[in-house]
Amino acid sequence: MSYQLDNTQPGEKYNTIFSRVTPTQRRKRNARSRLRSRLLLGLYLVLMILPIYWLLNMSLQTNSEILGSMTMWPENLTFDNYIGIFTNSSWYMGYVNSIAYVLMNMLITICVALPAAYAFSRYSFIGDKHLFFWLLTNLMAPPAVFLLPYFQLYYSVGLFDTHIAVALAHCLFNIPLAIWILEGFMSSVPKEIDETAYIDGYSFPRFFVKIFIPMIRSGIGVTLFFLFMFSWVELLLARTLTSTDAQPIGMIMTRTSTASGIDWGTLAAAGVLTIIPGVLVVYFVRNHIAKGFALGRT
Repeated sequence: MSYQLDNTQPGEKYNTIFSRVTPTQRRKRNARSRLRSRLLLGLYLVLMILPIYWLLNMSLQTNSEILGSMTMWPENLTFDNYIGIFTNSSWYMGYVNSIAYVLMNMLITICVALPAAYAFSRYSFIGDKHLFFWLLTNLMAPPAVFLLPYFQLYYSVGLFDTHIAVALAHCLFNIPLAIWILEGFMSSVPKEIDETAYIDGYSFPRFFVKIFIPMIRSGIGVTLFFLFMFSWVELLLARTLTSTDAQPIGMIMTRTSTASGIDWGTLAAAGVLTIIPGVLVVYFVRNHIAKGFALGRT
């Protein structure tokens, strides 16, 4: 009994197998793959958009309709919930207070983080790695740890219930985050650019503002996005360090719960208005965010 050795190379076997697939079968397989991807993407978008749509739907209904039968759209369309918010100073001032301390925090943080991140990216000094790690450890502690020290400190110096108090408290978490993100972008810029600018007669402030900052504007856009997101949604420090004059909108939204029940319509309308600033921020920095996620530490 004789045996014949198969001298066919492995690559030739695979080529033979794939050559049996006709172009029609290949097109059908690709069509099924695209259909599956589109179905998964559609399901993901529905699951993401459905809570926002339901919140918007509730904001345009009365409480009796919300607590009654479930409807996919308002049967009796009403804007009373939004009118009540815009005509009540305690409501719309909550948005003003939140935007005020968020903008103050973003300005303070970016002004401190830019030179600090530049120092970490350009210079080596004793303990630089340890200091950089210590800054990041502040992000590991929950905000509740700092409630009592902040409360006693601000109350004793007269900063309690002010916008600057909340802005400075958020700096404890936002400045390390901003330094960490910006240092990654600055390290990607060659040091030869700094040396060339100094040879051309640029002073450091002029070089930093006119040449260096425009080169890392994508990183600044990403950093501002994360600073806004943290300060806008953070509630524990904001509600503890304020009482009446600087209360954020998150604290005011808890007033919808009364002895007679929860005002679901007003609460939903306030939630819709709370989403709008975040949407606007994402819209204006969308190009920088796309570049930043591709280039930086994020």
